[in-house]
Amino acid sequence: MSYVRTNLLFVDDFQLLDDSRAAEVRRLRTVEQLSVREIRARTGLGRNRVQELLRGVPAPERTRRPNAKDALRAEATQLRARGQSVNDIARRLGVAKSTAYEWVKHLPLDPDDATAQRRRAHSQRMTEARWAEHRRARECARAETMVAAARVVGSLDRRDCLLLGAAIYWCEGAKSKPWRAQDRLQFINSDPGLLALFLRFLDECGVAREVPDYRVSIHESADADAAVRWWADRLGLPVGRFSRSVLKRHNPTTVRRNTGDDYRGCLVITVPRSRELYWRIEGMITELFRTAGGTPD
Repeated sequence: MSYVRTNLLFVDDFQLLDDSRAAEVRRLRTVEQLSVREIRARTGLGRNRVQELLRGVPAPERTRRPNAKDALRAEATQLRARGQSVNDIARRLGVAKSTAYEWVKHLPLDPDDATAQRRRAHSQRMTEARWAEHRRARECARAETMVAAARVVGSLDRRDCLLLGAAIYWCEGAKSKPWRAQDRLQFINSDPGLLALFLRFLDECGVAREVPDYRVSIHESADADAAVRWWADRLGLPVGRFSRSVLKRHNPTTVRRNTGDDYRGCLVITVPRSRELYWRIEGMITELFRTAGGTPD
């Protein structure tokens, strides 16, 4: 029993000693504002033991090591406020771009800022200068190719017009279906050149410009009357043969590119009593397909 009592007393004494050391370490820290090294020198304790006893006790201001880049960070914030880019800040302060970005990422540039506008304008000028020569060379090559290709065309004789007309009608015109026989020609397009070729085809087939019915199909937000006059003047068509225009409902949520003064809708050309002419087109297409090694649908 005496041995156990003696050990208990020894443990109690050790606990009291440890508590007194902890209190002394904390006093040295909070009252005398000593650093860890100074406390170790005063008490003889190891570094880990001192730090364990000081857990939760803040270090005094005088022992805190200043951040060497605090001044640079503050300057970076000032430069950002003046509209400088991350690249400019990094170059001026001599730091990495990633570092500069971390310092100022909470300060985005105003997209309407004068500096940002100047930077965008400068970037656009540099891009234009870099690609200007390439674009000029490309446009020259395009013009030369088009001139060379135009020489191949020459004049169109009657056979050329008939074959061209049959081909473009089979691509763009209304065609007969098993469930709906086609008894008249109806051709619709927005390309004046393609429409002129089809009208030339009708001329070669003996169909005068006064025979077909013409109708403009256009969005209701456009000027339909102006479009009728434009098509009549452009293709030499009698205005009296134009029926009432078809107005397509305008949907404000649809993003349309065919807007503005040069939008004139589509022209629909309908040739009455043209069942036999349709058969002639079908015959020419069948032969063209056979010659090319294919068969019509």
